[in-house]
Amino acid sequence: MHDVLATPIEYLKGVGPQRGALLRSELNIATYQDLLLHFPFRYVDRSRFHTVRELAEDMPQAQLRGVLGPLRTVGEKQGRRLTATLTDKTGSVELVWFKGARWLQASLKPGQEYILFGKPSAFNGRINFAHPEMELAASWEQGLEAALQPVYSTSEKLTAKGLSSRAIWKLQKTALTQVEGQLREVLNAELVEWLGGISREQAFRQVHAPQDQGRLDSAIRRLKFEELFFIQLQLLEQKLLLQQSLRGNVFVSVGELFKRFYEHHLPFELTGAQKRVVKEIRKDMGSGTQMNRLVQGDVGSGKTLVGLLSMLIALDNGFQSTLMAPTEILAQQHFATISRFLDGLPITVRLLTGNTKQAERKAILTSLEMGEVHIIVGTHALLEDRVKFKRLGLAVIDEQHRFGVAQRARLWAKSPVPPHVLVMTATPIPRTLAMTLYGDLDTSVIDELPPGRKPIRTVHRYDSSRNAVFGFMEEEIAKGRQVYVVYPLIEEGDPEKMARAGPGAAELKDLTDGFESISRRFPLPKYAVSMVHGRMDQATKDYEMARFKKGETNILVATTVIEVGVDVPNASVMVIENAERFGLSQLHQLRGRVGRGAEQSFCILMTGDKLGNDARARIETMVRTNDGFEIAETDLRLRGPGDLMGTQQSGLPELHIADLVADAQLLQQARQVAMRLLDKDPGLKDPKNVRIAAELAERKRGKPLWGRIS
Repeated sequence: MHDVLATPIEYLKGVGPQRGALLRSELNIATYQDLLLHFPFRYVDRSRFHTVRELAEDMPQAQLRGVLGPLRTVGEKQGRRLTATLTDKTGSVELVWFKGARWLQASLKPGQEYILFGKPSAFNGRINFAHPEMELAASWEQGLEAALQPVYSTSEKLTAKGLSSRAIWKLQKTALTQVEGQLREVLNAELVEWLGGISREQAFRQVHAPQDQGRLDSAIRRLKFEELFFIQLQLLEQKLLLQQSLRGNVFVSVGELFKRFYEHHLPFELTGAQKRVVKEIRKDMGSGTQMNRLVQGDVGSGKTLVGLLSMLIALDNGFQSTLMAPTEILAQQHFATISRFLDGLPITVRLLTGNTKQAERKAILTSLEMGEVHIIVGTHALLEDRVKFKRLGLAVIDEQHRFGVAQRARLWAKSPVPPHVLVMTATPIPRTLAMTLYGDLDTSVIDELPPGRKPIRTVHRYDSSRNAVFGFMEEEIAKGRQVYVVYPLIEEGDPEKMARAGPGAAELKDLTDGFESISRRFPLPKYAVSMVHGRMDQATKDYEMARFKKGETNILVATTVIEVGVDVPNASVMVIENAERFGLSQLHQLRGRVGRGAEQSFCILMTGDKLGNDARARIETMVRTNDGFEIAETDLRLRGPGDLMGTQQSGLPELHIADLVADAQLLQQARQVAMRLLDKDPGLKDPKNVRIAAELAERKRGKPLWGRIS
C-alpha cells in the first residue's frame, strides 16, 4: 500500500515543481508528512473585524473588509514597490508591497471585496499595511473553518511566490484531506485516554484547523507529549539494553594505590559531594555492567580529582585508564594536574597529543601496548589506530559534547570488553537538556566547591569607568596578584569573527589594540603584559602561558583561548571586554579562570552604555549569582537549546512542536511514563503496546546504536 505521507510535496494541489523546490530549500519540507509536521508557532483570532477609522499603529494586528483599489507601481530600481488602497465605509488605507509585484499583479483583482489581515504601521503620519495577507471575501467565507487561524513560519522567497502563512494553512488543509486515515495511532489506549481521549489524527486536524481553544489545547498537549515520550522511551530503552547486554569489567577492590593516595597524597579533604560521586562510581564499576556515568560539576568543583580516584580504582584492579580532552591546552592541564597529584607513587602517566614528537610518540605507544603506561592523557590523537592498550578498563571523557559520536566509538573499540565510561563536564547542563542529551546515562552532580574557596565577586562596569578599573587592577597587582583581560576579537576587521558578531561588530574592542593600550597604561619595567590568542603557534602560546603561570607577567591579554584549561591560582581578576557579546555559559567559564586560590577574586564585566534586553539579562544574572546551574537555566531560556549546545554534535533531537524550556514539566511527565512502561513491559511485547513498539522501531530505523559510547 502506498504511503501517502511520503508523497513528494510538489504533488500536493497548489504546490507544483517550483514551489516544491522552494519549500524544500526554505523550510525543509519535502513530503506531505514534513508539511504536517510544520506546526503553527501561534494563532490569531480572525473573528474580529476592524474598520479603517479604528486603526492605530500600536495594534499587533488588524483584520479589515473592503474593496481593493487600482494597483500602482511607483519608485525606481531598489525603491520600486506596488501600492493600492483598501476602502470601507469609514475610509481608505494604503497597502504596499516591496516584493513579489509580478505575482501580486497577476493574482489580485481591483474592484473586488477583500479580507485583509496584517500589522498596521505609520508612514508620514498615515496608517498603512506592508505585505498584508489578502483574500477575496467570497473565497474567505467559503474556506474559513474556524475563528482561530494558525500562523506558520515562512520566508521572503516563499511569500514572493504566494506562500504566505495563510497560503501554507490552505496547503495544510488540503494535505489533511489527502492523508485521511493515514495518521495511524502510535500510543496505547491507556495513554490516549490519559491525554484526553484525542486520537493522533484528531490532534493533527485540531492543530492545523482548530475548532475552539479547548480542543486546540488538548491537541497541542497530545502532540508535544508524544514527541517527548518517544525521545525518552528511546533513551531509556537504550539504557536498559546496555545494562542487560553490555557486561563490564568488575572492579571489586579498592586497593593499595587508592589507599596510599587517599591517605598521603590527597591535596585537600574531599567535599561531601565528591565523596558521594566516588561512591556512585565505585558501585557502578563493581556491578558487572559497563558504567556510563555523567559527572556535572561547576568550574573548580574538583571533577578531575574524582576522575583520578576512579582511575586509581581501575589501576588497583589491573586495568589502564585514559582521559581524553577536546583541546591540547586542556589535555596538558589535566596531565600536569594528575602528574602533580601522583608524584611519588609508582604510577606512569603519559601525554599524547598531535604535537607529540615522533620518537617520543613511538616510545609511548610501545609502553602503552605493553601495559607499562598506567594512565594516558590526550586529545583526538588517542583515537588513532596505532594507539593500542594492553588492558583498557576506564575511559574518562572531558567535555563530551565537543567530541563526535563516531570519534568516541573508535576509543571504545580498543578494548574487547567495553571500558567503563565517565563523562565529565564543567558546563552545567539544565535538567531538561540533561534528560534529553544524556537520558541514557546515570548522572552525578558535584554541587560543592572545595574548602577555602571564596565566591568570586562579579561587578558590571561601563566603558566610562575604565580608569577606575585600571586603578583597581593596579591595586591587585600591588598585592602580588595577576590579571586576565579577555577580548572577543583578535584584531579589528577579523572577517570570520565580525560576521558571527553581527551588527555593531565594529564597536568591539580588539585584542591587539587592547594589548597596546594596556601596555601603555602598565609600562615596563614596573609591569609585564603578555598576550595569547588562537592564531599563535603552539610554542609561542605555551611560552606566554608559562610566563604567566610562573608570575613573570602581571597581566595576560587574551581571547577565549583561556576559557578552559588554564589554572593559575594567583590570578585574582578577570576583566571581560564587550561582555554583552558573550553567552552566559561562556562568561561563566571565563569567570572560572579566577577564584582558584585562597584569596578573594573578582570578575569585571565591561560593556558599552547601550545594552539590549537579553544582554542586560545576561549581565544581571552574572552579577547576581555564581551558581552554574542557575546560569545554565537562564541561558537556556534566553537562547534556546540549539544555540546553547551548538548545532553540531550536540545530540539534540529535532523537535517539531515541543519546547525543552516551555515544556519542562511535560518532559518530566513523559520520562516518568516511559520509565513506568518499560518497568512493566521491558521488551514492549505486551499486545496493548504494539503501536508504541512499532513507532519506536520506525524512529530507530537506520540509526546505529550509539548509546554504548555516549
